Formats: sequence, structure tokens, C-alpha cells
Amino acid sequence: MRLENQSSMSEFLLLGLPIRPEQQGVFFALFLGMYLTTVLGNLLIVLLIRLDSRLHNPMYFLLSHLAFSDISLSSVIVPKMLMNMQTQHLSIPYVGCISQLYFFIVFGCLDNFLLAVMAYDRYVAICQPLHYTTVMRQELCISLVAGSWFFCCIHALLHTLLLVQLPFCANNTIPHFFCDLTVLLKISCSDISLNELVIFTEGGMFFILPLSSILGSYIRIGTTVLRIPSTKG
Repeated sequence: MRLENQSSMSEFLLLGLPIRPEQQGVFFALFLGMYLTTVLGNLLIVLLIRLDSRLHNPMYFLLSHLAFSDISLSSVIVPKMLMNMQTQHLSIPYVGCISQLYFFIVFGCLDNFLLAVMAYDRYVAICQPLHYTTVMRQELCISLVAGSWFFCCIHALLHTLLLVQLPFCANNTIPHFFCDLTVLLKISCSDISLNELVIFTEGGMFFILPLSSILGSYIRIGTTVLRIPSTKG
């Protein structure tokens, strides 16, 4: 198969979801409704937390960032998918595809990290209530959120930089509704062993660490609640 250098690959074709033409309108309305509900619901959460001084505490501070991350994650993928469904214009520029991939990884990773931080917040509130205000002070919350943003941006940048070094085949068709890393690696015409190694090691670590934190926090919360006598509980 003839190879083309990545610099000459001007665009990709997103095949989208396997939906019959006569059902396009129904699914378009369904996905549009889900997207608007997600965006408006999370935007309302952010605005309420910002406007109501009673909600200015660590839990709602973290929740506002999670809501913003959910809005961003949805907006990275869904608008382009809806536009493709409506116009049948399936192409996406090379730069646009790489940008979509980068921000999808950033906000997907950020969701996991924020959920882990929120689980720790609930652990301190329930298992160490007398020390909650001392432990979960504003400086720590800001540092945890800033650290989550930093590590997720570095995580996404690493995978993106490794991807753009790869040449792609003449076939630029992506059998997906967005630019997913694993799909892009499959249509590359080069050795992807380094990319796969980074995915399984560094990527695995970025998945396991938040998951372990979430599970550990809620296991401790569960054991603490079960120790409380039923009458007192």
C-alpha cells in the first residue's frame, strides 16, 4: 500500500455511527437533546455554585470543576458528530482531528482525577469530620485541581506528540464518530509499539491511580458507616 507522510494528510473521514439514513433525523434529535441537557444542566450547576455563597465549600468547588469538565468533554465530540449527521460532510482537517484527540484525552483524564479528589473529600468529611475544615482547606483544593489539570495536559500532550510522529496510510477513513487514539493508531503505516507501550504503562497508571483512590475512599467510608450503631446512625 502506498504511504503518505503525515504532513501531506490534510484531512480524515469520520464514518460516524452505523445509522440507517431514514433514522438519521430521530437520532440527531435524540443526541442533540442529550447534548443540550448535559451542557445546560452542568452550566446551571456551575452558575448556582458561583452565585450562592452557601455553596462555597470544598465539595461544591470540586463539583463545579467536574461540571465544567463534563461540558468540555461533551463539546469536544458531540457538535462535530451532529454536524456530520446533518450535513453528511464527513471530513475533519488533520489539525482538527489531532486537536479533538488532545482535548478528549485531557477532559477524560480530568474527569477521573476530579472524581478521585471528590472521593477523598467525602472520605475526610465522613471519616474525619472534626478535621475536615483543617484538611480540606482552600489552598489544598486549588492545588489538587491545578495538579489534576497539569498532569492531564501532560498526559494528553505525550500521547498526541507520539501520534503526530507517525505516517498514515493513503486510506484516511476513520470508522468512528470522533478521532480516537486507538483508531488512529490502527490506520498508521508505521511501527506503533512505542505508542502501545506508553498506553499500557503511563496510560494504565493514569487510569489505575484515580480508580484506586475512588475505591479506597469509598471502601473506607463504607466501613466507617457500618461501624456506627444502627440507632446512632
